[in-house]
Amino acid sequence: MKVDILAFGVHPDDIELGCSGTLIKSIQQGKKVAIVDLTQGELGTRGTAETRAKEAAAAATIMGVHARENLQLADGFFQINEASIRKVIAAIRKYQPSIVLCNAVEDRHPDHGRAAQLVDEAAFLAGLRKVETTDAAGNAQTAWRPTYVMHYIQDRYLQPDFLFDISEVMDKKQAAILAYGTQFNVVEPGNEPTTYISSPDFLDTIVGRNQLFGKRIGVKYAEGFISKKMIGITDFNAIVQHTT
Repeated sequence: MKVDILAFGVHPDDIELGCSGTLIKSIQQGKKVAIVDLTQGELGTRGTAETRAKEAAAAATIMGVHARENLQLADGFFQINEASIRKVIAAIRKYQPSIVLCNAVEDRHPDHGRAAQLVDEAAFLAGLRKVETTDAAGNAQTAWRPTYVMHYIQDRYLQPDFLFDISEVMDKKQAAILAYGTQFNVVEPGNEPTTYISSPDFLDTIVGRNQLFGKRIGVKYAEGFISKKMIGITDFNAIVQHTT
């Protein structure tokens, strides 16, 4: 399946928190979108790999993405090595996206920055025809390099290069996040410990960040992205109109 946007998250729920509004709105605009989770989030304090998989599937349905898969790299311990890079290359060549979205370039969780570097390197190497990979059926894959690799912003504030208006879909973004019932908005923690992200207060920070970004461009909610590659436009209508 060829898609327009391929979003990578090192843990199931990274995408929902960081860029699900952008994905939902892009799908509404007719774009094809797929998600690749690098790990199963098996080291998470709450829940299990199995519950996270069910939650990720439910969130994917809410967002309306066209495909979602998991590369099952080792949560917390995956390395930027040939084996990991080849798995990401194979995913990029499978979906042939124009745009790749991936984790923050640096963040509170060390997996986030490491995953960002992993996807960056794989996106470049995926365009080299002498790097050989095969699909699930054993067929040789064609070289493919995305036009852009963009990083969403996660726990730590990073200055975005551009902001994407998600005002119309903020309710769906919140619903996708809340699909992870073991992780977020846990009022009754039960037998599992309370964590940094499980408190209902944590979701307030997500909404607040999106409000902050929205205010910067004169809309209610927005998500921020960093691009190492300069972005050009061919039409001034692409610029969000607002008064300062």
